[in-house]
Amino acid sequence: MQKRNKHIWPEKAHLLVKELHNEVSLNNHNWHKYRGNKHRRSAELIISAVSQLINDGNEEDIEDLLNQAILWITEEIKDAGCDGH
Repeated sequence: MQKRNKHIWPEKAHLLVKELHNEVSLNNHNWHKYRGNKHRRSAELIISAVSQLINDGNEEDIEDLLNQAILWITEEIKDAGCDGH
């Protein structure tokens, strides 16, 4: 696949989106605290979509991430919990 938007984003945008993604993404340390928080889960999906957009990701994947974020915000999906807890 040829990069369509390779030169439209400044390098700082790539660095900032990566930094923001790292800050809002759930990880092993905060998963149980935020796994059911609709705002946190939506933000994680939205910044993932922005990251994909800036890094010339697949448009269908970007749309899927945004649709999933909307489902979290509207509470049409919720965390099912962890097995064994």
